[in-house]
Amino acid sequence: MDTTEKAIETLIEDHLLASGYVKRAPADFVPALQLDLGLLVGFIKATQPQEWKKLEVQYGADTMRKVGERVSTEIGKHGVLQVLRKGVRDRGVTVRIAFFQPSSSKNEQHLALYGQNVFSVVRQLRYSAKSGDELDLTLFLNGVPLATAELKNPLTGQTVEDAMVQYRKDRNPKEELFRRTLVHFAVDPDLVYMTTRLAGEATTFLPFNRGVNHGAGNPVNPQGLKTAYLWEHVWQPASWLDLLQNFLYVEEDSQAVLFPRYHQLTVVRDLIGDARTQGAGQSYLIEHSAGSGKSNSIAWLAHGLSSLHGPDDVKIFDSVLVITDRRILDRQLRETVQQFQQVRGVVEAIDQNAAQLATALSEGRPIIVTTLQKFPFALEKLREQGLAGKRFAVIVDEAHSSQTGESTKALKSALGTGQAAEGSTPAAEDSDGSEAIEPDATDRIQQDIEARGRQANISYFAFTATPKAKTLRLFGRQNPDGSFEAHSLYPMRQAIEEKFIMDVLANYTTFKVYFALHKRLEDDPVYETRAAIRALRAYADLHDHAFRKKAEIMLDHFQHHTQAKIGGKAKAMLVTSSRLHAVKYKQVFDALIKERSLTFKTLVAFSGTVDDNGLEYTEYGMNGDLPETRTAEEFKKPEYRILIAANKFQTGFSQSLLHTMYVDKLLSGVAAVQTLSRLNRTYPGKDDTMVLDFANDTEDIKRSFAPYYETTILSGDTDPNHLYDLLTRLEDAHIYDQDTLGAFSAVFYSDAKVTKLHPILDQVKQEFTQLTTEEQVNFKSRLRDYLRLYAFLSQVLTFKDPHLEVSYSFLKLLLPKLPKLKNDTLPKDLLERVDMESYRVQRRDEEAIKLEAGEPFKPATPGEGQGLTEDEKAQLSKIIHALNDRFGTEFTAEDRVTIQQVMDSLVADAALVESVRVNTEDNARLVHDELLEEKFQDVITRSFNLYKRFVDDEKFNRHVKEAVFGLVYAQILKGQGEPPAPDARR
Repeated sequence: MDTTEKAIETLIEDHLLASGYVKRAPADFVPALQLDLGLLVGFIKATQPQEWKKLEVQYGADTMRKVGERVSTEIGKHGVLQVLRKGVRDRGVTVRIAFFQPSSSKNEQHLALYGQNVFSVVRQLRYSAKSGDELDLTLFLNGVPLATAELKNPLTGQTVEDAMVQYRKDRNPKEELFRRTLVHFAVDPDLVYMTTRLAGEATTFLPFNRGVNHGAGNPVNPQGLKTAYLWEHVWQPASWLDLLQNFLYVEEDSQAVLFPRYHQLTVVRDLIGDARTQGAGQSYLIEHSAGSGKSNSIAWLAHGLSSLHGPDDVKIFDSVLVITDRRILDRQLRETVQQFQQVRGVVEAIDQNAAQLATALSEGRPIIVTTLQKFPFALEKLREQGLAGKRFAVIVDEAHSSQTGESTKALKSALGTGQAAEGSTPAAEDSDGSEAIEPDATDRIQQDIEARGRQANISYFAFTATPKAKTLRLFGRQNPDGSFEAHSLYPMRQAIEEKFIMDVLANYTTFKVYFALHKRLEDDPVYETRAAIRALRAYADLHDHAFRKKAEIMLDHFQHHTQAKIGGKAKAMLVTSSRLHAVKYKQVFDALIKERSLTFKTLVAFSGTVDDNGLEYTEYGMNGDLPETRTAEEFKKPEYRILIAANKFQTGFSQSLLHTMYVDKLLSGVAAVQTLSRLNRTYPGKDDTMVLDFANDTEDIKRSFAPYYETTILSGDTDPNHLYDLLTRLEDAHIYDQDTLGAFSAVFYSDAKVTKLHPILDQVKQEFTQLTTEEQVNFKSRLRDYLRLYAFLSQVLTFKDPHLEVSYSFLKLLLPKLPKLKNDTLPKDLLERVDMESYRVQRRDEEAIKLEAGEPFKPATPGEGQGLTEDEKAQLSKIIHALNDRFGTEFTAEDRVTIQQVMDSLVADAALVESVRVNTEDNARLVHDELLEEKFQDVITRSFNLYKRFVDDEKFNRHVKEAVFGLVYAQILKGQGEPPAPDARR
């Protein structure tokens, strides 16, 4: 049995040849022209004999060479894609290099030419006259190179990762073949990755996989290799011609070729295929996560539907409307669709008024891009122009419950024929009140009733990352059991695993957990607490100063943890529970920023006017007379770092520099997922995100995300000292030691060339390979645990021990060096690849910015008291029991310890001791009570319930003061002898 990669080459080649490809030899390729000249000329002669004769008249015996040179020159100037689509003009003769499928089958001659395209495959192509390097597979269309592929077989010890490394290191991107071919595939039996531009070590590969179990990778293929879909479907001749005609695009700015990812290709083809057979009147739900490239998918679908003909060769849709439910996406979506138009006038962007929309519909413009907000205004004009009877495809971006409300009723009424499609759901089945009808309805209401439900002349294509139940019912596909599901799914988990979006829950923590972590570390000299924790101790939900205290916590966290992220560019968003909260937070944040002399600014976002005790506030006024339509754009500026939002920007807002979110609003279900997902956009240098939640419970957030992906959220029980446990176990593997870390640190934190890090890491890698398989698995597992735990804790705490940070940087760069193990489900290239120099600069910049933010406050050390006797301790326990009995509380032995600690600090307080010495007992009590109020601020992180009852309940407050004073007063007197007589104290 042949277990080499050649066996896979043969398997693929055999299938392609059986599918209509022709086999060509490496010698057929002409390196000087970068063409299979024989195939090219043969295609032109067979499909365009008259044009060939005209060229022969001019070139004579040299026609073959001259035509080849002309085609090669045009490809060099304009690229393969344009030459294939538009052909070449030579001496007044237009020569087509490929023929694409006509939209209608009536053009029999064009169909015949389409069938004469010739695809070929070459194995081991020696593509360069300069080197002897060979490519495993190269695919051609009519002699023009389209794609290359490097194949690997894990049975020989090499995987898709090695194929990607081969492209990066051994394939010179300056070679002409790589400048011309459209796409390059790295393939093994399990996974496929692709890139459209080779750039040496900087080459970026994207996964081109089907997905499995809602995650990355490919499912088992009972008929063969997991990756057989690549050559059995994607590389088939008809598929290639469809890609070239309707999908591939050269971006103007970067000149990079845009090639669809697998899920984009399949969803567009599936939807167009179903619409071709089913006609108008259908509904489709496409549940594609953020990071799926939804805008491009919508653009490809819009173009496909605009020219779609049915089996009877009749055009199915008169117009395709692309509707976004959010104004912020209007411009983005219009620009994306217009990028793909190949004929001017195909796309009509409604950027003026309703009359423009009505005109575009009545004139039957192929693609119309507008917002849902604009549509109702055109309702009467559309009726006047009698649009009933025309057929429309409506592509809805981010379809949410508003699609079941008044705006959508207007949309259906304007476009509808009044004829309900078979099986449509009557309005009576809507039970959420979103379409409630007033009792005095007129004929207009009757039209709206008829408009509800699926219309026979309208097909809906609804894209959303987080469908609600209403959305599933309105657009989804009904299963035999009565449930509804999406027609296409690209899940959040797969997007995260494929690194298209960030995992926003990886560093999610609640206010309670934030407390718990600092409480655990309060007396540990290894860690820092800071000013924010002092603010936390003064926090109470029901007090007027809550806004300021929470704002202090957030701002302190931003200064010391977020501000340095993403090369010092990171931004944060505060989600508030109401517009009034947003106003108050804006005021407090701005005051704190001024007090601290910080250089950055905030913006606020809310709708309408807010009345606060007779004073009116608007977003426009609070942002310095900035129009609301400019808020998102203004937030892009580097000086604006924190956005305070109330019911705005929680959906549809894309800002890649958003790193941290502070949540002070109850969230659940889809709203929780949509809101937190504002952080999920990727950006160079953005390695993580952070959520600090003041309002929600961890389990509620997990339940909200559960329909989309399962994750583990670190809890307040996490012991930061576990970092040391993990490091000890890693060091016990004896593949590196303190000398290794010292050598690494000397290079990493210096100006030395990054190449000097490789020998240090390579030596550790060599030692790693000497471990047993079980030891290797355990080492990598603990390494990943350390990286994740440190990344989480370092966003909450500031570590004084530099060993933790050095170990993190060392292990972060070591991980991608270590060989892939069998239990690694995804290639380390995708999951763990790190640009060493960029990473080093990033970490050093972060540390520098943290230092610029100022040294954190250190917790005050309580005075050393004499401690309580056993009798006094017993008496204190009785006090706790008495409080529980009298006030119905459930204070514990831990609360007793807390009170004891407060008492110790009082006994050691010099001011109180002096007051007891020189004053009467009543006067000393006044000093004691004031000090007790102050020192109880330290209780919150240890005994929150005790603190809250103390500050909220006046009777409880007096009772505690009375009991504590009795013990403290007695202990101070015991320490200094009996107090002097009253006369002596006057």
